[in-house]
Amino acid sequence: MFVISPRKLLVMRERRRMSFRDKGVRKACWDSRDRYWACLDLPGIQRDHCLELRRLYELACPGHWVKHFDRKRQYMEFQERIHSVGLREPATLSSCPTLDTPLTRRHRVYSEVVFT
Repeated sequence: MFVISPRKLLVMRERRRMSFRDKGVRKACWDSRDRYWACLDLPGIQRDHCLELRRLYELACPGHWVKHFDRKRQYMEFQERIHSVGLREPATLSSCPTLDTPLTRRHRVYSEVVFT
């Protein structure tokens, strides 16, 4: 799919270790993230076809940025699903008062929306 020279890989790894004060390096990270996300958004494409773009994304960005962007994408997908599917009123699991706390209800709703 994409071929990267060994020299370019070394440069990308070195940039990853450096602080991201350079606007060009930050832009390269964001561009690699956007290409990876665009691949994931293509209809009919399995995630296996985007592995090379994922690898480039991880090389271009520091690990904590990758983790942050992955969580952000997961949350954006969750929000989209909430807006498209909507919230269903969860069935009462038990008469136990500890199950009716707001935090427990939120986790139950999140689990129903994400994992169903």
